Amino acid sequence: MGRLELVVLGFTCCLAVASSAKLGAVYTEGGFVEGVNKKLGLFGDYVDIFKGIPFAAPPKALEKPQQHPGWQGTLEAKDFKKRCLQATITQDNTYGDEDCLYLNIWVPQGKKEVSQDLPVMIWIYGGAFLMGSGQGANFLNNYLYDGEEIATRGNVIVVSFNYRVGPLGFLSTGDSNLPGNYGLLDQHMAIAWVKRNIAAFGGDPNNITVFGESAGGASASLQTLSPYNKGLIRRAISQSGVALSPWAIQKNPLSWAKMIAKEVGCPTDDTSKMAKCLKVTDPRALTMAYKLPLSGLDYPVLHYLGFLPVVDGDFIPDNPINLYANAADIDYLAGTNDMDGHLFSTINMPAVDKTYKTVTDEDFYKLVSRFTIAKGQRGANATFDIYTEPWASDSSQEAKKKTVVDLETDILFLMPTKVALAQHRTNAKSAKTYSYLFSHPSRMPIYPSWMGADHADDLQYVLGKPFITPLGYRPQDRTVSETMIAYWTNFARSGDPNMGHLAIPTHWYPYTVEDDNYLEITKKMESSSMKQHLRSNYLQYWTVTYQALPMVTDGEAVPVSPTDDSEASPVPPTSDSEAAPVPPMGDSEEAQMPIVIGF
Repeated sequence: MGRLELVVLGFTCCLAVASSAKLGAVYTEGGFVEGVNKKLGLFGDYVDIFKGIPFAAPPKALEKPQQHPGWQGTLEAKDFKKRCLQATITQDNTYGDEDCLYLNIWVPQGKKEVSQDLPVMIWIYGGAFLMGSGQGANFLNNYLYDGEEIATRGNVIVVSFNYRVGPLGFLSTGDSNLPGNYGLLDQHMAIAWVKRNIAAFGGDPNNITVFGESAGGASASLQTLSPYNKGLIRRAISQSGVALSPWAIQKNPLSWAKMIAKEVGCPTDDTSKMAKCLKVTDPRALTMAYKLPLSGLDYPVLHYLGFLPVVDGDFIPDNPINLYANAADIDYLAGTNDMDGHLFSTINMPAVDKTYKTVTDEDFYKLVSRFTIAKGQRGANATFDIYTEPWASDSSQEAKKKTVVDLETDILFLMPTKVALAQHRTNAKSAKTYSYLFSHPSRMPIYPSWMGADHADDLQYVLGKPFITPLGYRPQDRTVSETMIAYWTNFARSGDPNMGHLAIPTHWYPYTVEDDNYLEITKKMESSSMKQHLRSNYLQYWTVTYQALPMVTDGEAVPVSPTDDSEASPVPPTSDSEAAPVPPMGDSEEAQMPIVIGF
């Protein structure tokens, strides 16, 4: 054989080896799909990327999702599909599509052969159950929820998907006419599709982790508690949101449904007639019938969030706090950011972010009283006292503004997460439980110097943005990202964040109710990063002291405007004719958290 023939043969062999590290067309239950095989660097590995695979049929408005009928030939899965129909950020128009139930898959490949039996991580996006998409926000083709970096670094398959949001995803009459939870059922359909089909992509169908942030974190938590998912989910990660968050469940869905019905001209006195009318109403009109006010609010913003998961007696059969036995064998990792409440405190009290404006004692008392309406004057006074106690030694504006953020962080995120972790651990059989606090400060230049990690600040690190856009980040940011990807993907692989393909900076000990262990995630990780009893005196206050206070009775004075119904807090009207409905503030039988209201 001549020299030239040897060179050609060698080149052909190399091509054969290279081409073997891609899936090509993959057979799924709906038919063949073909994505894109991307090489990582000049001598790097590969990743197969599939975008826009349908996991359910195009949904009908306010109906449960149905299985997709399939397709002929090979589906070109190379582009993200439109998000589910929702209001734009300015809330003066809609974008997205009704036909939106599609998922995306990233499969890391080696240089020589296709991957097999990889752990699977299914991402659920946040957005207050009101907005969002499987690919996330996009800037110059850089999508926030692009799964490539975490997939290839952690050697896991990553899946993202769309689910219905806003009225189309969560409108409910509170009965069988419109049971609600359509968005949660979309999520379940995506998880079930992955379970049935992911082996063909090289994934292990018996090792599926659901993970998400904010409403996505609460969704991941709710999916583990639903009996619909029995046997589907092996592990779950909740970032800044759990099933017990005071904004995760809508307890008064009918009043919100009536508001939409009135706005679009449907009957409001009979839920059967209302449901029939709403189902044939233009979905864009349904979407535009609800607007979330973001300025000039008289009450905390969570009071105005109307379209959320509901206890429907089916998908969510009971108050979530009573469902933790369903997650007894599902490993769980959950945590919050140290200033998760900052974003919401700036909506509720804009002075928090403005150096030239002050927060007064009266301002803070007013805010506290509107979070504690269910307990009236006593609740407001007791809460005000415990949060302002440190002001005796430091009454600076910085201290007061941080207290506002602490209050909102505690109520909206930290305390519900601590209770969820305790519930998980208490009910666990084979499952392991891990807790964290993310404290890497926000990089937003407009924020105050005292700022910590705001809500959603963790996303960029879990998804590897410091590696994708290196010029926009510092070396310490890449360290944080490397740390989080290692812990998250190790956990997905083994149920233990310390055990997997990636090295970790320090050992993460499991959470126990007694020790209340948590790992503080910062740019410098060492053994002292393992800590205990985060804000335990406030946990004691909210779960014991506050709960023991009597509920407001009809004749009792409250520190804010009185309400016609002691179950509901008053809210300014959204139109001249009728006040917006507000979620109930909880009751003595069910209230397991500081407040049980909707977000």
